[in-house]
Amino acid sequence: MIKKSNIHKRLARTHGAMLALSAVLPIGSACAQTAAAPTAAPQLETVVVTAQRRKENIREVPVSVSLLRDEKLDVLVSGGQDIRVLAGKVPSLNVESSNGRTFPRFYIRGYGNTDFSTFASQPVSLIYDDVVQENPILKGFPIFDLAGVEVLRGPQGTLFGRNTPAGVVKFESEKPKLSKIEGYYNVSVASHNTDNVDGAVNVPLSKEWAMRVSMLRQHRDNYVDNSFTGEKSALDGYNEHAERVQFLYAPNGAFNALFNVHQRTTTGSSRLFHANLIKPGTNDIVDGFDAGQSYTNAKNFQYLTTNGGSARLSWELDSVKLFSITGYEAVDKYLSRGDIDGGANIGKATAPGFIPFQVESAAGISGVKQYTQEFRVESKNAGPLNWQSGVYYFNEDANGYTDGFNSDNGALTRHVASSQKNTAWGAFGSVNYAINDAFTVRGGLRYTKDKKDFNTVEAFGVALLNPRAIDESKQKVNWDLSGSYKYNKDVNFYARIATGFRAPSIAAATEGMPVTVADAETIISYEAGVKADLMNRRARVAFSVYDFEVKNQQLTVVGGTSNVNHLVNAAKTKGHGVELDLEGFVTTSLKMSLGGSYNFTEIKDASLAVGRCGSCTVTNPVNAANQVLIDGNPLPQAPKWIVNATARYSIPLADGEMFVFTDWAYRSKINLFLYEALEYSAKPLLEGGLRVGYTWQGGKYEVAAYGRNITNTQRVTGAIDFNNRTGFLNEPRIWGLQFKGNF
Repeated sequence: MIKKSNIHKRLARTHGAMLALSAVLPIGSACAQTAAAPTAAPQLETVVVTAQRRKENIREVPVSVSLLRDEKLDVLVSGGQDIRVLAGKVPSLNVESSNGRTFPRFYIRGYGNTDFSTFASQPVSLIYDDVVQENPILKGFPIFDLAGVEVLRGPQGTLFGRNTPAGVVKFESEKPKLSKIEGYYNVSVASHNTDNVDGAVNVPLSKEWAMRVSMLRQHRDNYVDNSFTGEKSALDGYNEHAERVQFLYAPNGAFNALFNVHQRTTTGSSRLFHANLIKPGTNDIVDGFDAGQSYTNAKNFQYLTTNGGSARLSWELDSVKLFSITGYEAVDKYLSRGDIDGGANIGKATAPGFIPFQVESAAGISGVKQYTQEFRVESKNAGPLNWQSGVYYFNEDANGYTDGFNSDNGALTRHVASSQKNTAWGAFGSVNYAINDAFTVRGGLRYTKDKKDFNTVEAFGVALLNPRAIDESKQKVNWDLSGSYKYNKDVNFYARIATGFRAPSIAAATEGMPVTVADAETIISYEAGVKADLMNRRARVAFSVYDFEVKNQQLTVVGGTSNVNHLVNAAKTKGHGVELDLEGFVTTSLKMSLGGSYNFTEIKDASLAVGRCGSCTVTNPVNAANQVLIDGNPLPQAPKWIVNATARYSIPLADGEMFVFTDWAYRSKINLFLYEALEYSAKPLLEGGLRVGYTWQGGKYEVAAYGRNITNTQRVTGAIDFNNRTGFLNEPRIWGLQFKGNF
């Protein structure tokens, strides 16, 4: 139970921040506006989001939420970038992966999970077209033909429910239309023979049926030399293709059915690790390092195929609207194999430096099948009271394995295969009540029961400890309560208290380590903010402050003195911060945006200790068992500062428009592991993009030259700590040309 004194302290902190905010932001100017701006002055479009499962103006939603769409989203993926490109593009969001273009890990407000196992769960839920993508391998579906990406910060445990204590990243595809044949095509070429082709066509099939077909093809040549084998351009390429076909059936205004089938196939290099990348005693990259060379003596590849489908049905009745959402997702096969030690010169002090022992490993999925079903009903009252409620069912059957190999001859030396069956169901409800024209109260409640059955199927070449099988079951009630106050037609204040829950997680056994379980974690979060349209909608601002506490936080201990992955719970984790989203027209020709966040996290557990690195300079206390005490440390992959900015300047011409667009994203330094070490405190990262182009015929056609990571910034973004100072880097700089057309 939360003590009243703690609640009062947090509300007092929030109230003080809001008073300070009122003095800083130009809210008074927004309130005093009475005269309409000149007709020629540009205005921002109204932003509509579905953060509360209904279409609402983003200004009126009592949640900290950002939306990426249109040009901002298209520019990010222009050079074939995968989902990791979203990192830092909105406040409080980080995305990373030690598996390259597959198996991404999401963090919101510093709260996430570094677990890289097949059965990992994350506190950030990714939802694609209303279907949760639970297994991390499903979360990397490419970005194309999207209406938008919403990032909902803070617990979303009432309406979304499935492992959402940190927040939700919500993707929504463009939908079929009955109106006319239309679509787009996009072709780009770039450095390293990077090709990107995507497009979509909308085809009305009759007065009641329409179809939308979307596709994507991406390719990059291998461009990194293998200096161990002498092979040129041997590594770090990829091939990606994905398709989505949707059918809309709308026979009348009372019924609507949307069917979606999709698939993804990815092949290419796995993550490229570089041995002894980090200079001892510092977080600098070693002198003379060349990212165009690798010294791997192991096989390096990955492949992935996934497919899925959904049916979203809705019925308009007199006073309510009914929804049925059925989803199926499957992983047919996945394998990622690489040289984890990052080099080949065993015991030699030559490039790439001393390597104590060889580690070649692979992680694979022999199959994942996920079924979900939701039934939801929402009211359509004209009066002050509206509500929605529903039930949800989740069923997953996942099978995965890890392998070890002899790097000299490629022979399999160890194999562990495991399976996990996960079922969950929930019942939820939410009520909105408008006390008057200005003040609305919202409250929600959800009951969830989650059950996991885990079993080690087979093992050879490795001695496993018991237990090798385990069952876990947990049930929980979550709630949230919020209020929004419409100060005037342009300014809204809100406050929110919310709880969240993540069911127990299970990690497979590894050598010398049994199956480990992290018990369920819970969060309570306090948040307040203001959202305003400014200067007759020439600008828009959103500002929020928050404070949260996680109890029993699930943490993943990786590496140390051996290649292991096991789970622990921290007694508490605390976090607080602020977030800002600002955009607007500076002049008729210049539109800019600025976003940022300060995210403070701290592990609070005086007795929790983890294994230390094999070759680094630990700065935390070490106990008698030579383990590192992590009390007071920030969470891993949790930058304190994130800043993003964009600017677009246009020059009208006779039949079109020339433009310059630039985007920048910054994150401060991060801890790569639970403990702190000089070598594993990754330096701040600033990346920028530039786009210069020309559009004509009312935006129907566009040609542009672009660059990504134009400063060619090179930073360590992840590491392996059990062997040497092996690490991996951010994406390289690329330059390219692009042509887009609409019809």
